[in-house]
Amino acid sequence: MSRKASDNAEYTLRSLSNLMGEKKRRKQQQEETAGERSLIASAESCATINSQSTAAAGDLERAARKQFQQDVTPTFVYVVSVFSALGGFLFGYDTGVVSGAMLLLKREMNLSALWQELLVSSTVGAAALSALAGGGLNGVLGRRPCILMASLLFTAGAAILAAARDKETLLGGRVVVGLGIGIASMTVPVYIAESAPPHLRGRLVTINTLFITGGQFFAAMVDGAFSYLPRDGWRYMLGLSAAPAVLQFFGFLFLPESPRWLIQKGQTQKARRVLSQIRGNQTIDEEYDSIKNSIDEEEKEGGTGGPIIYRMLIYPPTRRALIVGCGLQMFQQLAGINTVMYYSATILQMSGVDDDRLAIWLSAVTAFTNFSFTLLGVWLVEKLGRRKLTLGSLTGTTVALFVLALGFLLSAQVSPPVTFTPGDPSGQNSTCTKYSYCSKCMLDPNCGFCFKKNGSSIVDSSCIPVNPESTDRSAWGRCMNESRSKAEGSMWAYNYCPTSYSWTALVGLILYLVFFAPGMGPMPWTVNSEIYPLWARSTGNACSSGVNWIFNVLISLTFLHTAEYLTYYGAFFLYAGFACVGLIFIYGCLPETKGKKLEEMESLFESRLCTCGASDSDEGRYIEYIRVKGSNYHLSDNDASDVE
Repeated sequence: MSRKASDNAEYTLRSLSNLMGEKKRRKQQQEETAGERSLIASAESCATINSQSTAAAGDLERAARKQFQQDVTPTFVYVVSVFSALGGFLFGYDTGVVSGAMLLLKREMNLSALWQELLVSSTVGAAALSALAGGGLNGVLGRRPCILMASLLFTAGAAILAAARDKETLLGGRVVVGLGIGIASMTVPVYIAESAPPHLRGRLVTINTLFITGGQFFAAMVDGAFSYLPRDGWRYMLGLSAAPAVLQFFGFLFLPESPRWLIQKGQTQKARRVLSQIRGNQTIDEEYDSIKNSIDEEEKEGGTGGPIIYRMLIYPPTRRALIVGCGLQMFQQLAGINTVMYYSATILQMSGVDDDRLAIWLSAVTAFTNFSFTLLGVWLVEKLGRRKLTLGSLTGTTVALFVLALGFLLSAQVSPPVTFTPGDPSGQNSTCTKYSYCSKCMLDPNCGFCFKKNGSSIVDSSCIPVNPESTDRSAWGRCMNESRSKAEGSMWAYNYCPTSYSWTALVGLILYLVFFAPGMGPMPWTVNSEIYPLWARSTGNACSSGVNWIFNVLISLTFLHTAEYLTYYGAFFLYAGFACVGLIFIYGCLPETKGKKLEEMESLFESRLCTCGASDSDEGRYIEYIRVKGSNYHLSDNDASDVE
């Protein structure tokens, strides 16, 4: 009985267990069914936002990657950029120091207007030639040896200038310095661009221009300090550039070659080591593969051979990039920047500042303005982008040129008249005595203005020939020597007219630099360091730098003669007209390059020249690039989901 009861109890328990298990299975099935229905119900909603969520996920991924890159950017990248930018500092110092040194040199060595222009423009001419040759040197030797070569040329040139005993030696020293400037001007931006990560590239390349303007400001301060040594002050001014040149030379003995150049030359292991140095903890495989694949495809596509410049011209994207790059450099110079920097002290004298030392210190104010607002450009370049910054800068520069021209026009309108015509002791009628106003007298380089002051009025004023041996005194009459001038209370003015409106030129110069420095100063160099593919980068930068220096020569060599024939205000109206043409060119042709990889630039110039920069609508749009049979194809965010 007990056994039967036990069996019945066991059966009952199994039945209850099976019943509970069945209920549990049914409940699970119901939950699964409900879950499936929920998933099916949400499927349509998911489908409608699929492309948006994919794009959002891509944006988040890219933002995270960018933030990671910013967080781990090693200090070594900044060290490389700063030592490279010392070439920019030397560039700025050697082009800026001549402004103040010329005021002392023209007296000590009795320099004519032609010799003054030669000493300024010889440096620029040598820079143009070496910049053009620098493309080949960069391709064969590499970026690092070219920067070392430039440092040696800077040092040698400074030594020659400091020891010069005559104007011919000065000319030789200025030519040697110019050779160094040309090589540095086209190599340094390329070296920095190829070493910098994409999110910092614009800012680091702009640091080079910041150092250029810093060199010009330091040169102005040195000019002011040594202007109190009238005998040999110019030697210190011209010779001090040896110090940063030596520092750069020894610094670059310990810095690496550009990783992109190393990969191009097949030195892959060394390139990987350099990439590891300048990228820190970041994975370099993706960047290395991108550069390597780009070079391999370019070599396949360029297998037909021929000079690189020929290949650039027959291939539409690089031809368009070259036109844009050279156009930017051309309009930078046609806007008159180096006239302002080289002749700032002279321009201030032309406007009526009659003291050499005051003119030098006021030119230091203009150089500091240039430096300060270039620093603003370093911050703005990754905020606004290259295109907007360049357009805004050139617009303001154009307005400032008109203001500067109007300032000189105002000074000319109130130019003091000639009220006294002395007889020529030689018995010949000088052309100087035929001028009726000081402004007309000053346009003739053979004439000066001798006058007396009665309070704020100009009296007993004469236009008489300048002494051929020194522009500090007249050839004859009351102002022929200092003792006679003091005895008769006479004053001598050469290259300027006494006026109460001299402040207008200073305001115009500062306004000009406020607008020019953040954009038109650095952007031509920044954009040119980015827009060419690797196989064309050295040649493209050499050509654009050469164009910059050629137009630099054209403007600086002709400024004084242009002012003579067109008047001072006419010269600045001419530069304003050039700037207006430049605005049209940049608006139509310059695309935005902010945030793009160097290997992506080629696609920006696939469209026609006058449409590649016509719209800002694509700024910031992410583009993925793939290689298909040697061509660049890009996928927008909306297409990315179709690619596995």
